[in-house]
Amino acid sequence: MVLMTMVARVVDGLPLAASIQEDDQLGKNVVDYQNQAKRLFKTLTATSPIKCSIESGPYLFHYIIEQDVCFLTLCDRAFNKKMAYSFLEDLSQEFYSQYGHKINTATRPYSFIEFDTYIQKAKKTYSDSRGGRHLNALNTELQDVQRIMVQNIDDVLQRGAILSELDSRAQNLSMMSAKYKKDAASLNAVSWAAVGAGVSVLFFVFFIWYKFLL
Repeated sequence: MVLMTMVARVVDGLPLAASIQEDDQLGKNVVDYQNQAKRLFKTLTATSPIKCSIESGPYLFHYIIEQDVCFLTLCDRAFNKKMAYSFLEDLSQEFYSQYGHKINTATRPYSFIEFDTYIQKAKKTYSDSRGGRHLNALNTELQDVQRIMVQNIDDVLQRGAILSELDSRAQNLSMMSAKYKKDAASLNAVSWAAVGAGVSVLFFVFFIWYKFLL
């Protein structure tokens, strides 16, 4: 069963659309899984796997990245992986068809929340057993899901936190280096000004000596 679906921009992790299944399975934990998904979006970069499955308790996150947008769904472990990825591929095609020209200009979270209508429709199609068999036959071109990387959510988020910290340190070092260069340039300017002033004084003294003492 598809329990939660979210769409987010990879470059900044901004959520663009979402759909959550009202189900007793998730209960109050739905907020925890939403937060995990949002944190996961923040860890994605241009070098992240374009297809990945991530274990989180009794569930699996599946995601694909298409043209810098991440399409993610949370399913129970019994849900067919190939069906989950077919579902995400379907969503990506429809999402770009509707909003492709607006994605880069979106500034607020869930700018395309109305996409939930299509998500719900697609979810019913892919959850139906008869439709599922038919869709499996139609999606034989989809790469073997056994080759798709499976990771653990805690490991992924921890790596993301480490990379974020390293990025912050790199930015701090860059700022310190820029400040050092600026301070050094200022010091050099002051030094040359002092040298110039000293030469002027010597020249003046020499002029006085030459003019009045010789």
